[in-house]
Formats: sequence, C-alpha cells, structure tokens
Amino acid sequence: MNIRNLKTLFIFLVWIQCSFAQKDERISTIDFVQIVDGNRAEALFYYEHNWKILRLLAVEQKYISSFEIMETSYSEEAPFHLMLITTYANKEQYEQREEHFQELIKQKGKLELLNDKKPPQFRKNIFHKENVQHLSKGISVIKH
Repeated sequence: MNIRNLKTLFIFLVWIQCSFAQKDERISTIDFVQIVDGNRAEALFYYEHNWKILRLLAVEQKYISSFEIMETSYSEEAPFHLMLITTYANKEQYEQREEHFQELIKQKGKLELLNDKKPPQFRKNIFHKENVQHLSKGISVIKH
C-alpha cells in the first residue's frame, strides 16, 4: 500500500470515527391520530390550518427543528390514520416546548375549522410518544 492510499485510509477512518462519535441531540414527539366518523376533510383542514401553521412559526422562531404529517392506512393493529411528528434540535428546545407553543397559539389566534366541527368530532389521539430520542444524524456520503 503506498503512502497516498494510507493517507486516504487514515482520513476515511478518522471521518468514520467522528461521524459515529457524534451524539444526535434531536428529540421528537409523535402523535398517532385516528380520524373519527369519516371526517377526513375536517381533520386534514384542521392540521393544515392550525397544527402546520404553528409549526411553521415555530421553525421560523427556532423553537423546533422540523415537523411532519404522515398519513397511513388504518388497521386493527395500528388503529390510526395520521402520525404527527415534531422534532426539537436539542433538550433545551424540547423543555421549552409548552411555553413556546402557548406563545405561538396566542400569536396565531382562533382555530380554523371546516364545517364548524370541533376537534373531538373529527379526531381522536390514540397515543402520544414524548421524548423520542434520535439514534443517528443520518448517513453521510463522501464523493471522490
């Protein structure tokens, strides 16, 4: 093995060590939501015009790192239709979440509802996971 190959191997090994040694500080909350009585339009409207708006404001204010709404098929084993994920960059953001979201709720104002249906009429929170730890920062690819 020549010196150039050894240097490349050494740099690669150091990069791998650094990549895997870094602790991912992100924390997420996940809500698993069932749409009640076929009120899909009302549920999606609510999340688009309330939940999403608050999270867009939260990203802008650097109160959260990211968010996502995912739809899935309902089953007996998984009796929900939506998964709502809010991700915080670190423990500090996570610990301030209630205070920050109360501030944003006041800033946004009243709930936007479709057909004047209130949340209990179109959704049921099946379960909620707090303090979900991320195991990795993702996969990095080095191109030569």
